[in-house]
Amino acid sequence: MFCLRKRLYSAAFAALASSFIFVVFQGHPAFAHDAKSGWSYPFACCSGFDCREVPAKAIIERPEGYVIAGTGEVLAYRDSRVRNSPDGAFHWCSVAGANDGRTVCLFVPPRSY
Repeated sequence: MFCLRKRLYSAAFAALASSFIFVVFQGHPAFAHDAKSGWSYPFACCSGFDCREVPAKAIIERPEGYVIAGTGEVLAYRDSRVRNSPDGAFHWCSVAGANDGRTVCLFVPPRSY
């Protein structure tokens, strides 16, 4: 009798735990955080704290590409990490949101002709 009760409790616990795990990990989509102007940074660029708007002087346009002034990192104009900015401002996503981190994504306003 004791073994049967123990097996029933174990089975019930396993079912409950499985349901909980499904709801927590499958029931909610992953979201990145929003820019100040209201658009959402893509999850591929941001884990919730990696991206922020930066002043135009923080990004320098040179013939070889965009230069991150704080790090000296150069992103070619055709680099896949360079993306269009929905609000016309520069937004920089760096590893762990560090000011000296490697660039994950750079959102740039349309270039003037």
